[in-house]
Amino acid sequence: MQQTEENKTIPSALAQAMKTELSATDWPKEGNVIDATFIKKISHKAYFDMGRFGTGIVYGVEIGNAKESLRNIKAGDNVHAKIVMLDGEEGLIELSLSEAGKQKIWQEAKELMESGEVVKAHIVAANAGGLMAALQNEIKAFLPVSQLSLEHYPKVQDGDRTRITEELKKFVGQDLNVKIIDVNSRSNKIIASEREVLSTNVKELLTAYTVGQIIDCIVSGVADFGVFVRFVDNPEIEGMIHISELDYKLVENPKDIVKIDDAIKAKIIDIKEGRVFLSLKALKEDPWEKAGDQFKQGDVVDGRVHKLNQFGAVVALPDNFQGMVHISEFGGQDEMKKAIAPGQTYSFVIDAVKPDEKRITLKMKK
Repeated sequence: MQQTEENKTIPSALAQAMKTELSATDWPKEGNVIDATFIKKISHKAYFDMGRFGTGIVYGVEIGNAKESLRNIKAGDNVHAKIVMLDGEEGLIELSLSEAGKQKIWQEAKELMESGEVVKAHIVAANAGGLMAALQNEIKAFLPVSQLSLEHYPKVQDGDRTRITEELKKFVGQDLNVKIIDVNSRSNKIIASEREVLSTNVKELLTAYTVGQIIDCIVSGVADFGVFVRFVDNPEIEGMIHISELDYKLVENPKDIVKIDDAIKAKIIDIKEGRVFLSLKALKEDPWEKAGDQFKQGDVVDGRVHKLNQFGAVVALPDNFQGMVHISEFGGQDEMKKAIAPGQTYSFVIDAVKPDEKRITLKMKK
């Protein structure tokens, strides 16, 4: 019998429909996390209904790993399971409940990071690098010191790691509001930030301020690298004055300049990424404007060596000025250390005075 054109299209249409159905079906793959329904547990095996995919089995080492998950499970309960092998024990799909739980945690952490949601972090431990925290649904995260709010940042002199750890231990048992900022399953790290939570609100508050503005502040903390201050008119804003911005003279310890709870005025010198930086010395008369009158090329001055570095010697001069003897003056590090020592006073010859660069170069007096 001869087929009509219409009959000829029937097999091809049916084949195409079947092909489309098969490609649209989400067939399981190893590594996928799926929903499964508990059937029963016998001996050291547990069976799960996977719908159209058939039956799954948990056995061997995984039975021990999933002990808590299986303790109170009842027939008909739904669980998340990770496909370990498509052709496992008894020809069934081998499943892992513990791995599914871990993968689900990573996925939830990633979703929290992408949404920017604020979550509670329960602090469980501390070290010099930061805080270990438990977030919702058993997510374990690390909160580095650099991601703490300025209020909670350990204001420790000399960067003493033991003292930093002691300060951070005060937060153990407390809850902090954080955002997840990094999720890396390969390195098994989830990083949280308290600073990111505050930055949105602080950024908005800082729009009312401009660089160059003079602010009334209260000193809220003193560290070896600078001073923390709160705005009097907006205590939620905490800024920082770097040690180099405290005075024109050499400052070895910020506590020599200010104390906690001191009321001071400071000038805003930078605002970026929700953080504000200020200066005390910007409100003081700049002694360098008169440096050219006080120091002349060829003058002999006495100065105390402040410190030695790879570039040479930093020298404290009269009236809080600072000079520099370049390493080439000595010939090298070893020769410099033999010639001069920190804390000792020597006679120097002024080689050049450059007020615009706030620099005085010196030579040793022969």
